[in-house]
Amino acid sequence: MTSRTPNHAVAHSSVGRPARSRALFTPAIVAGVGVGAVALLHFRDPHVQNSYGICPFHYLTGLWCPGCGGMRAVNDLTNGDLLGSLSSNVIALPLLVVLVGAWVLWVRRRLRGDSGRMIVLHKPATIAVIVFLIVFTVFRNTPWGHWLAPA
Repeated sequence: MTSRTPNHAVAHSSVGRPARSRALFTPAIVAGVGVGAVALLHFRDPHVQNSYGICPFHYLTGLWCPGCGGMRAVNDLTNGDLLGSLSSNVIALPLLVVLVGAWVLWVRRRLRGDSGRMIVLHKPATIAVIVFLIVFTVFRNTPWGHWLAPA
């Protein structure tokens, strides 16, 4: 019986590695897409007009949507310009911090065996996010919130 214990331990550890690889596959893909998007925004400057097309909301209404200036904000961050980033879109930096934090927590959960999603917003949180984005959009399009409009 004692001679089977080491073999069992070896077999168990070899099974754990493929399971860990499978658990981290999706987070690795998400990280790769995120890093690729940030690299694209660094090397292809969104400050050049229409370099990524147009914002349909801004084109149709003349108003700034909550995402307007977000790509320029990420480009500014990759160039080390924190103030430029905040003047392009003040919610881009906090959003990136939240997304990176959520990704790290997701990887930790995956390593512990949880196969859940990266972010799960329950109904109250979803409503709060939607209300925040609406208020932000309205405020950045008023004379009082003009400083929130992309620079």
